[in-house]
Amino acid sequence: QVQLVESGGGLVQAGGSLRLSCAASGRAFSTDAMGWFRRAPGKGRQLVAVIDWTGGLTYYADSVKGRFTISRDSAKNALYLQMNSLKPEDTAVYYCAARRDGNRPISYDYHYWGQGTQVTVSS
Repeated sequence: QVQLVESGGGLVQAGGSLRLSCAASGRAFSTDAMGWFRRAPGKGRQLVAVIDWTGGLTYYADSVKGRFTISRDSAKNALYLQMNSLKPEDTAVYYCAARRDGNRPISYDYHYWGQGTQVTVSS
């Protein structure tokens, strides 16, 4: 059974940092693109950061560029999101996702999704 399990969310003050982790299991993800998405209250799902299968191509939403860093450890089937200088508008449920086309990470058409982890940033 394919599973993506996020961890590392929580409550933090504005300006603080969090590191999200995603543990993938049930199949090999080393050739998949992977990404982080979020859904804020009353809003649709937003692409936050994605990475191709090599780790050499990353893409960030303008709203997080320069503050967030996505990385992966394919040997561990793991994905990370380092979030610095957090703002109240970053408050959302963050989802880890994997896409079988490892060369094209910039998409909403991901095949596997985690259950999400809540990030709340207080002002």
